[in-house]
Amino acid sequence: MQRVGDAFRRANVAAVYLAHGTFVGPDALGVLAELARVFPSASQSVRRVIKRVVDKVAGEAGNYTPGFARCFERSMHEEGQRRIPVRVFHWSSENHHIGRADGAVRLIDELASLRLEPSQRVLLFGHSHAGNVFALMTNLLAGNRSAVDRFFNAAAIYYRWPVVGCVDIPVWNRVRDLLTAGEPPLAVLPLDMVTFGTPIRYGWNRSGYAKLLHFIHHRPVQGLPEYRAPFPPTLDDVLTAADGDYVQQLGIAGTNVMPSVFAWRAWMADQRLNRLLQGERPDLDTLEQFRAGAIVPDEGTALLVDYGLPEGGVAEHLAGHAVYTRKKWLLFHAEEIVRRFYGAALPAS
Repeated sequence: MQRVGDAFRRANVAAVYLAHGTFVGPDALGVLAELARVFPSASQSVRRVIKRVVDKVAGEAGNYTPGFARCFERSMHEEGQRRIPVRVFHWSSENHHIGRADGAVRLIDELASLRLEPSQRVLLFGHSHAGNVFALMTNLLAGNRSAVDRFFNAAAIYYRWPVVGCVDIPVWNRVRDLLTAGEPPLAVLPLDMVTFGTPIRYGWNRSGYAKLLHFIHHRPVQGLPEYRAPFPPTLDDVLTAADGDYVQQLGIAGTNVMPSVFAWRAWMADQRLNRLLQGERPDLDTLEQFRAGAIVPDEGTALLVDYGLPEGGVAEHLAGHAVYTRKKWLLFHAEEIVRRFYGAALPAS
């Protein structure tokens, strides 16, 4: 890992961000987002408590913990060398468009607040749907004024009261102003993105990132191309993760959990974003998409990795989806990233 740290420093990586996936964030049901409209400070306190509880219960099973971040940062560091901070980025983890869109907006705001020199790089790790948060972010960073306006107009009811026009989630207004100010935001900050088990949902705008790599837990099946997932899986297959990551295969369009009807503004924004983000998809129902077995995104480099059969029950391996965020694979992931992104040859581990 110290050799990885040396390679990161030579490539001018200034910071690493770890973004968790769905359902392990501080507001998976969207309740605190509603509370934050009225009591923002109380909402932040409750979020911190909930995330500590989630980290305690989930551990490293499909979740980036503060302990993982500390291990990552310390293991790369050498005395007398520049320390590369490793930070955990929290988003609500809601499984719908407006939840991921809010994550993308907040991540842009976070990165825009960094005080980095031109050409310093940021490396982003995204597990599960955090990768789709990144995908949305690339489209916002590289989209033209018309595309950005369509996105924010579709979501406007979420962050701004209708009729009166009062903004009660100010980060959205702040990022909209940033994106429409003229010069593309973060243009001098190369963003290197790595996804882990991210279901195929949104397209990527290649002008919104510098480098893109996907890790996908997959075991080829006889009779199918190596990049295809079998469907339907048996219950035993899912319980033992026999073919790899079933969540990555099945978390495609049509599997959202809608916002609560009590969060009516989030519900309406999600409906409008659905028409914007997936309105041009081919007219295939969810079952037909499952049968297609598509697991490889159109953009970036995809590595189909056999991580081996998991230990423990399905609650521990999450149908093959929990493997990526465990410390035992950190060195492997880091070395592959160095090889694929920064052209450095490292000895095999």
